[in-house]
Amino acid sequence: MLKATKWFTDFSHLFYPHTCAGCGSDLLEEDQTVCLHCYSNLPETGFFGLQNNPIEKIFYGRLNVSSAAAGYYFTKSAVLQRLIHQLKYNGNREVGRQLGQWMGLQLKSSGRFTGIDALVPLPLFPDKEKKRGYNQSTILCEGMADIIQVPVINNLVERKHFTDTQTKKGRSERWANVEGSFEITNPEEISNKHLLLVDDVITTGATLEACGQAILQAPATQLSIATLAWASRD
Repeated sequence: MLKATKWFTDFSHLFYPHTCAGCGSDLLEEDQTVCLHCYSNLPETGFFGLQNNPIEKIFYGRLNVSSAAAGYYFTKSAVLQRLIHQLKYNGNREVGRQLGQWMGLQLKSSGRFTGIDALVPLPLFPDKEKKRGYNQSTILCEGMADIIQVPVINNLVERKHFTDTQTKKGRSERWANVEGSFEITNPEEISNKHLLLVDDVITTGATLEACGQAILQAPATQLSIATLAWASRD
């Protein structure tokens, strides 16, 4: 029976290849989207367990956050960039959920992100989300929720207007681009709660800051931040 199952799996892969989202190898488990080789080459930061880490320092004097961290270092042309590209532009939700689960494991083992009541994905502008078909931050949240067993709150924050890409902007330009872009839809829903705001990549933190400021307008709300990766501008 096991041989028959393996034969059927191998045969089906001829027509529906099951390959690693990072390198294209077919040497991976049936329920995985990233092979062990690519996983072992992801540059983990260790920030989830580190107080006063570089991500927390980004928000000093700018935003009142309880804890903040990024799971991995982002570098161009590396495995993580390929995985993020698969998630954002190739419709690969499975790899996003896998990445979110790894974030959840880091968060859970850190012992610092305690008392989280809900995960909040950084919202996309509605037209952009409609074109993509989903919000990549929501997919990451769903993977994290698999591990830490807290709900994901969608549509809590609205992105009120379209903003230009932040990629080639400096810190002041990024802030001017996103200032006042976010609005809470139901402040009563999150009052007295500790929320974890989630995004894929952080650089200067301007977008997360703008969204976080909107969230903290709700009464007695506590805010932490987690991102998949940190793209340092050093």
